[in-house]
Amino acid sequence: MLPSILKDNLTLPVIAAPLFIISHPELTLAQCKAGVIGAFPSLNARPIDQLDEWLTRLNNELTEYKAANPDKKVAPYAVNIIVHPSNARVREDIALCVKHKVPIVITSLGALPELNDAIHSYGGITLHDIINDRHAKSAIKKGADGLIAVAVGAGGHAGNLSPFALIQEIRDWFDGPLLLSGSIANGGAILAAQAMGADMAYIGSPFIATHEARAVDEYKQAIADCSAKDIINSNSFTGIHGNYLIPSIEKAGLDPNNLPVSDPTKMDFASATEGNDAKAWKDIWGSGQGIGAVKEVVATQVLVDRLSKEYAEAKIKMAAL
Repeated sequence: MLPSILKDNLTLPVIAAPLFIISHPELTLAQCKAGVIGAFPSLNARPIDQLDEWLTRLNNELTEYKAANPDKKVAPYAVNIIVHPSNARVREDIALCVKHKVPIVITSLGALPELNDAIHSYGGITLHDIINDRHAKSAIKKGADGLIAVAVGAGGHAGNLSPFALIQEIRDWFDGPLLLSGSIANGGAILAAQAMGADMAYIGSPFIATHEARAVDEYKQAIADCSAKDIINSNSFTGIHGNYLIPSIEKAGLDPNNLPVSDPTKMDFASATEGNDAKAWKDIWGSGQGIGAVKEVVATQVLVDRLSKEYAEAKIKMAAL
């Protein structure tokens, strides 16, 4: 059963995935006001004092917006914390989440029991990114409330399992909150995620092509212009396999068919590729395989409206089967 925070005041069963560099208060607020849970990585706020400012702004603006729009569904927000030795700010970020009582905390690349305890201390919930059943069991054992199953085709750091395999293995033992990530870019895919056993969809790449996203215009337009054929999976850029737009790799002067293999033990979120100044996320653009459904750069509200319309239409089609 989903906790109320993941189902009340939502127009769609969706969390907008936290996008490194790209997600910031303008995008997160637009997502929440449109009725989907907005999220951003804590590391997007630099220096750390900025995270304090961002959380203050989010709490204040959403409280004011709810008061001014009592009949509108306004979703909560989430903060993503990278739980990995390369992130020296983990405990400071946790402390600020506790200070501001962040409603949802998403953890990635490591599970930390003390983080879960800290968020639970004020009634918040934690969701953990996983790419396989073993990681899922470990996360729940360490106190996570729910799971985000990152399947093949997801943008950025992606798993390599079919969503069907991943969801069915987790649902064999876990009946708590479960989200699916990977190539979800239209309303029918949201419903399909629920049909296979997930509670919600986790959508990232379509939100890159929005006016509010903190991405360069060329990146936004590439999301609208490209499709699955324009994406390659590689670990060259961070040490962890991820999905990236081929045009950005070529623009950086690299050959997508001849990329070096990186050492996963030396992961760096924004490292330059060996022998090249191109940096992951900034110059080499992450993207999920579902972007063929994205046709133009639009406002966040317009994107959510499209997803809502498609979701409703898919439910009607399913009922008629």
